[in-house]
Amino acid sequence: MGPADLDQLLAGVATVVPEDGLARKLELGRPLRVKLGLDPTAPAVTLGWAVVLRKLRQFQDLGHVAVLIVGDFTARVGDPSGKSDTRPRLSKEEVETYAARLLDQFWLILDRERTELRRNSEWLEGLSMEDVLHVTAQATVARMLERDDFAKRYAEGRPITIMELLYPLLQGMDSVAVRADVELGGSDQLFNLLVGRDLQRAYGQEPQVALTMPLLVGTDGVQKMSQSLGNYIGITEDPDSMFGKLVRIPDELIVEYRRLTLDFFTDPSETERVARGLADGTLNPWAEKRRLAREVVDLYHGPGAGRAAEERFDRVHRERELPEEIPEVELSPTWARGEGGLYLLPNLLWLTGLASSKSEARRLIEQGGVRLDGSPITDPEAELPAEELRGRVLQVGRRRFVRLR
Repeated sequence: MGPADLDQLLAGVATVVPEDGLARKLELGRPLRVKLGLDPTAPAVTLGWAVVLRKLRQFQDLGHVAVLIVGDFTARVGDPSGKSDTRPRLSKEEVETYAARLLDQFWLILDRERTELRRNSEWLEGLSMEDVLHVTAQATVARMLERDDFAKRYAEGRPITIMELLYPLLQGMDSVAVRADVELGGSDQLFNLLVGRDLQRAYGQEPQVALTMPLLVGTDGVQKMSQSLGNYIGITEDPDSMFGKLVRIPDELIVEYRRLTLDFFTDPSETERVARGLADGTLNPWAEKRRLAREVVDLYHGPGAGRAAEERFDRVHRERELPEEIPEVELSPTWARGEGGLYLLPNLLWLTGLASSKSEARRLIEQGGVRLDGSPITDPEAELPAEELRGRVLQVGRRRFVRLR
């Protein structure tokens, strides 16, 4: 556990608190207990989640103890990090359903045999009121309002529930329960990780090192990758879907995606070479996106899967005469009808500019001139939810296309 290990573990890291903390922990000369907590609030492990899971795997491969905490209790509270409003609570049953789906996906990245798997309901569900009072006595309201998201909501007069204020404390109790030496998280988790340090100190433990990883921007190129926003790529998505989404990311994300999805497995200098080539124009962005997509698909589906997905992608585009670059249009929630959030296709054709009016849109559909991902649409009353439209190509005739996102 020498300097080379430290350099490897710090590669790609966003923040380490304290700055020399990991070096000092490694000097202890024993395997470190490295904690990562993930709340099962959605069904898929995304490439965004994979960034921090890969860092945990690095610790494993260097002989440290990976402590993976399934936040089956904290998921019922809801992490307020980055939220502008109180998020809806999930039921215990919903959380268990998500947890069951996620666990098999975790093992695609982590070594199952070397992972200490825990659920935080083990220690949080049984807390007495006296225990809760003791925990809450370790923090002040002023400290909690230092969080950017809380401070912003407070300034804007948006409600903040007491339950949300408890979340960082509950996550911090996880660190106390497993006696973490290091806690990993995304850069939006830094406040929570620092609260864990405070609580460990209050309970007589040596504070953990807080180590955060950068957040992967979603396929929309704007917000962080999120299943609720629909701008994500799941690590178990089929090769064709994964390849198709990756080649459609904005050009400015190529370098970031290489760095956060592939640098764990390839020479980081290759990413720097790509960055220079894109900047000086010696590399073609479209070619680099295709290479990125091939390599990521190979990573999760095996050698050769990326090339096969690329060939199918080219064949589909050639047969359907789709251009390589297609204008993208973001689905607006205001376009949906009723509480079900369904999009009426004639309205969608009009709103995306593929038809000059709703009546023309209906006529085009009835005449067989409209396709969705190459399949004819013949029902002028067809309605689809957003999740069945995002990423798909809406086509009128042979020359008009938009990709919905």
